[in-house]
Amino acid sequence: MLMGYARVSTGDQRLDLQRGALNQAGCDRFFEDTASGIKAERHGLAESLTVL
Repeated sequence: MLMGYARVSTGDQRLDLQRGALNQAGCDRFFEDTASGIKAERHGLAESLTVL
């Protein structure tokens, strides 16, 4: 299984472009976060690491 991770730092940025790129790369499962660089909590990243 190929997994991908996407993150944007503001609500104005778009995750769909990153999702599309990950999909084209063949990713079967996606994890994502919308958080500023200052915010330490990245639930999508943490979840992806537990799957590894």
